Amino acid sequence: MTETNPVIRLDKVSKVYPAPAGDVRALDALTLAVGEGEFVSIAGPSGSGKSTLLSLVGCLDLPTAGDIYLRGRPTRGLSDEDLTLLRRDHIGFLFREGHLLPRLSVLENVEIPLIFRKRARGNRERCTAVLGTVGLSPDRLTMMPEDLSAGEQQRVALARALVNDPEILVCDEPTGNLDSKAGDALMGLLLDLNREGRTILLATHDPRVAGFAGRTIRISDGRIA
Repeated sequence: MTETNPVIRLDKVSKVYPAPAGDVRALDALTLAVGEGEFVSIAGPSGSGKSTLLSLVGCLDLPTAGDIYLRGRPTRGLSDEDLTLLRRDHIGFLFREGHLLPRLSVLENVEIPLIFRKRARGNRERCTAVLGTVGLSPDRLTMMPEDLSAGEQQRVALARALVNDPEILVCDEPTGNLDSKAGDALMGLLLDLNREGRTILLATHDPRVAGFAGRTIRISDGRIA
């Protein structure tokens, strides 16, 4: 890990959610650095702050206090448009639920980020290539998500996360809906991507899944344990 110039850095980051019964502090002055090309798992029980941490790193939400830096660039003060471009061009997301659009085919689902990027040429070729990278057979490309197994659906979701060639992959419980065989296969794909230089931040409550990463950070009650 490159401590002096991490690709992801959180400096005393807190996140507080207002609630009628009292504010909920999901993260509490958390400091963390992730070097370029690292595979880091964030482990902890449900409610420990894992998903909140990933949402903040992925610029899906903003911290209540503290600062987040991506490649040395502070996210504080960025406009909504700048945050959108940062997510689109540099971060890929993989969630427990694949969130595939049910009325679109496999190929069409993977093509969505390229459409948002207004890339008019080579879309289908790029999508087909990425789907091949994640091990989805060509006969699946025109199928609908409901006709795929849970493992295949996650491969499609991973392909969609990769199609814009992001530097950082943010994965929130990506094996949570998979059996052990499909889960291990997905983690093998993530390991391959990491070996190619992709930075991966993965949240999980499963110690076995956390063990695939090069480094594990355990959090509890919004703090590093």
